Amino acid sequence: MANNNVGPKRLVVGAGYGMRDWLAQRVTAIMMVLYTAILLTSFLTGQNFTYEGWAGLFAQQWFKLISAVTLFGLFFHAWIGVRDIWMDYVKAVGLRLTLQIATILWLVACAVWSVQILWSV
Repeated sequence: MANNNVGPKRLVVGAGYGMRDWLAQRVTAIMMVLYTAILLTSFLTGQNFTYEGWAGLFAQQWFKLISAVTLFGLFFHAWIGVRDIWMDYVKAVGLRLTLQIATILWLVACAVWSVQILWSV
């Protein structure tokens, strides 16, 4: 009988990130939806649509915290998606590693910059 690698005794190879990454993408997406709802509610119920009004909203510690958590969730969400694109479509190992490192550096720089912006208000 030929081994066709189909069925319960098949050889599973690969990174094995499947379920964990799928769940992380869903959790971070829900975080972003909830943040968007909070931001939209603040906008629609607010009376002060000037720079000072928005700065006042972002000056509150609780809003800075949920903004930072949401941004970190966004960066992690982006990392999973872009990493999967590099793994699926870039076959040259050296180029894929270079692109992954560049992506990590870009996302870390964005995270540092976003914290700097949030805590400067």
